This record gives sequence, structure tokens and C-alpha cells, in this order.
Amino acid sequence: MLLGTFTLLNVLGELRNPGFDANLWWIDLRFTNRAFNKSLMVAAGIGLIEFGVRPRFAPLRGWGLGLLLAVLMTAATYNWWTFHRLVAAHVVQSRAFLPLSAVVVGALAVIFWGLLFRTRAMPSLPLDRVAMIATVAFSALMFPLAQMYCFGMTDYRRPADLIVVFGCLVHADGRPSMALADRVTTAVELFHAGFADRLLFSGGPGSGDVHETEAMRNLAMELGVPSEAIELDRDGLNTQATVHNLIARYEGRAPQPRVLAVSNFYHLPRIKLCFRRSQWEVSTVPAVDSRRLYYLERYMLREVAALWWYYLNPN
Repeated sequence: MLLGTFTLLNVLGELRNPGFDANLWWIDLRFTNRAFNKSLMVAAGIGLIEFGVRPRFAPLRGWGLGLLLAVLMTAATYNWWTFHRLVAAHVVQSRAFLPLSAVVVGALAVIFWGLLFRTRAMPSLPLDRVAMIATVAFSALMFPLAQMYCFGMTDYRRPADLIVVFGCLVHADGRPSMALADRVTTAVELFHAGFADRLLFSGGPGSGDVHETEAMRNLAMELGVPSEAIELDRDGLNTQATVHNLIARYEGRAPQPRVLAVSNFYHLPRIKLCFRRSQWEVSTVPAVDSRRLYYLERYMLREVAALWWYYLNPN
């Protein structure tokens, strides 16, 4: 049911943000005709919602939903194959065990399996309602986590005009936190490797007198980046502000600058969402961790809530 609702909301959301297709979060149908793409998404969304609410509907309608699921599984399998082809060609690098498309194939297969054995017209039981609510809640948690592990751990580095680094905690004594230091170090490595000749550090106030962007600049200069190659955005108080400030900075310039966005892996899906909603293309690069963060699970759970908040409140 969650997948069906999410699919329909994304189709309707495109009316508000033309050109923004949030269904790319879970399946990429850009290789198909646009009209077919939208029709398939609407039909699948309605069918999945109905199946979630009334899982024992008439056989004929079950066959229709089964056909839609088969088409979606075929498309997701193609996405899976495309991902592995890009990895094999060294176009992208990934630390994820499986791409998100593989998870989508598995989820659709589970729904299809349930459909095969639940097409008789029978009244729903109270237990079905409890199971439906539990499944929706579990899916709402797992979908963002799958995004973080699958998309967030994939490195899309490529030649760009600018590397933007998102801010994070700076201690009261001016030292960047480990997460922030990892972000800056990764960006500097991209700079020295020639992927871009400019760095943009964006953030807000630190815990003490040192601003996040100043701590980032100081560390980058210690690592050999000349000051003239560094730009600062001192008003990047959150992810959305950083994206909006960057777009405003380059508004009216043609062509649109190529951007590499660097942050911790769990943060990258939300960054991608913000850029795509503004119809900007961005390539994301996960920061290389010097060691595992102490409070990683807490950060990821917080990011689950933030990702849904950004999705439901685009402004």
C-alpha cells in the first residue's frame, strides 16, 4: 500500500514540479515512452493501493495487477542489469552489496507471490488490517534505509565544474568533527585528482566561535588546496538552504555547471532529492570514512525522518 500511495503521490507531485519524477527513487522508466511511463505508474499505484486495502479481490482484477507487476519487475531487472554494466565499465563505483533496483525486484516479487494466493473474493480479517499497518510502517522505515545503503554508497564521481561539501558539526575549539573532516578530505582528494578546480564549502555556525565553513577551509588549505580555489557559503544552515544558495549563485549562467556533491553516505539521498526537485543534475560522492561513526545508527534514523520530511514538505 505504501508503494502504491508513494507512486501516485509522485505522479501528482510532478504537476507541482514539472520535470521532477520522484518515482526515479525506486524505478527508472526513462527508457520508455513518457505517456506509457505515467500511465503505468498511475495504474500500478491504484492497483497496489487496492491490493493493500482489499488483498482478496476478484481473479480478473488480480490478473491485471499481476501483469502490471510483471512489467515493473522486468523494468527493475533492467535497471539492475544497467547498474552492474556501469560498475563493470568503471563508470560508477559502489560499496553496496546490491543496488536498490535489486531490492525493488525482490519487493515486487513478494507482492506478486502474495497476489497468486490471495485473489479470491473474501472479506478482510482484523488481522489483515494489523498486518497492513505494520507493513506500511516497516516499509516507511526500510525504504529510506535502502536508499542510504544502495544509492548513498555508490560513487558517481566524474569531471565537474564545482565540488560542493555540506557542513557538519564543528567542535567548540574549532576542530571539525570526524564526519566533517571525512567530507572535506574526500573533496580535497577529488580536487587533487582533477575532477574539478573549485571547492564550495557550505554550512552554518559551529559550536564555538569558528564557523563550519572556516573550519572546512582551514582543513582544505592544510591539505594543499589554494585559497583562491575555495568558495564559502556561510548561510548553508541545512541541506535545502545549501542547494538553494548554490542554485541562486549560478542562476542565469549557461550551461548549468556540473556539480559533485560530497557528504556522508546516509545524507546523499536527501541531497539528490533537493537538487532534482530544483531540476538540477548533481553527481554524488560518499565521504570515505576514516572509521565508523560512533552514533551512525542514530544519524541514520534521524535521516529517515528528515528524508520523509523533505519529501512531504518540498518548500
